[in-house]
Amino acid sequence: MPLMVTDLATRRAFLAGLAAATLPRLSWADAGNPAYLAAAKRADDTFALHALSASGTTLFTLPLPARGHAACAHPLRPEAVAFARRPGTFALVLNAVTGTTTHRLTPPDGRQFNGHGAFSADGATLFTSEQMADGSAGRLGLWDTTTYARMGEITTGGIGPHDIRLLPDGGLVVANGGIATDPTDRTKLNVADMRPSLAYLGADGALNDLVTLPDDLRQNSIRHLALFDGGIAFAMQWEGDLAETPPLLGLHRAGTPPLLCALPETDAPAMKNYAASIAVSGTTVALTSAPGSVVARFTMDGTPLPLIRRTDASGIAAHPKGFLLSDGTGTISLLTDHGLTPLTTQPLAWDNHLIALT
Repeated sequence: MPLMVTDLATRRAFLAGLAAATLPRLSWADAGNPAYLAAAKRADDTFALHALSASGTTLFTLPLPARGHAACAHPLRPEAVAFARRPGTFALVLNAVTGTTTHRLTPPDGRQFNGHGAFSADGATLFTSEQMADGSAGRLGLWDTTTYARMGEITTGGIGPHDIRLLPDGGLVVANGGIATDPTDRTKLNVADMRPSLAYLGADGALNDLVTLPDDLRQNSIRHLALFDGGIAFAMQWEGDLAETPPLLGLHRAGTPPLLCALPETDAPAMKNYAASIAVSGTTVALTSAPGSVVARFTMDGTPLPLIRRTDASGIAAHPKGFLLSDGTGTISLLTDHGLTPLTTQPLAWDNHLIALT
C-alpha cells in the first residue's frame, strides 16, 4: 500500500526529510582527511584548533575563544569538538568543512568541563568530562549529537575526572584524577587524602570496576589515557613530596593489578614528576613532560627505553612510523626508533595534546 501524506505540515516535513536523505553526506574526506587535531596559541595571543596531516602540515584551522586543551572527532561526520582548558566553560562543535562553529556547549549550573570528551562508536552521543564545582565529584555529561542537547549525566565514581576513552565493547574508561579543586582558582584542596582511580563504565553507564593505586602512591593523580590491545596505559602527575620520583606510567589489563613502570633513578628526575600526553604505537608507549622537556618511552612489559630530549614536549600520538610529537616551540616532529626528526615549525605554541583521528 503506498504511503499517503495528507496533512500539509506533515507533508512538507516528509519531503524535507526525503530531500535531506538523498543529499550526499559529508565525510572527513571532504575536510581533507586530517590525521590529527591539536590546539595551539598563536603569536598574537589568540587560539585555534589545527587539523594536521600525517606529516604535521596544518590543513585548516578553526578559531577558539580561549585556550584549548583536547578535542575529539566525530567517527562519521567531519565534526570536531574542542574543549577549553579546565575548569572549562565551553566546548565548541566545529564543522571541519565550512570552518564554522555549529554549537557552543555550556556545562549546567554547578558543573565544569574538564578538558576532554569522547563520542560513542555510532557518533550518536558525546560524553564530556565534568566535575561538580562544589566538591569536584566526577560526572560524564551526555549530549545528543543530532542537536547537541544535553540528555543527562552519569557518575564517574571518583573525584576530578579528566581523560575519557571509548572501549572496544562500547563502554568507557575514565581517569579520575582524585584532586578536589577550588571552583574559581583551581587551588588543590585534598592532596593529603586524594584517591585517583581508573573507572570502567559499561555501555549502559553502570560503574563496572574502579581500579585504585597502592596507598603509598595515592597522591599520583591519574590524568591521561591511551588504549592498547588488551588494556589501558595511563599517565600520572605526582602531587606528593617533590623529593620522591614515583612511577608516572601505569598499564592495566582487566582482572589484574596495574603494572607501574618506573624510569631508572638517573632518568626519573628529568620528568619533573609530571607526565602529560600519552600514546601507544606498536609495542611502545610514550609519555611527554613539558616541564622536563623530555619524552619517556617504555616497552609494553614496562621496560624503560632511553629518554628523548625535546624543549617543552607537549602532545604525542601514534604515527605509522612511530609517534608524532608537538612542542611549545611550534614544531611537529616524527619520533622513531632512530630518533627525533623535526617535520614542520610554525610561529605558535602547541598545547598539551595531539589527538589522532583514527
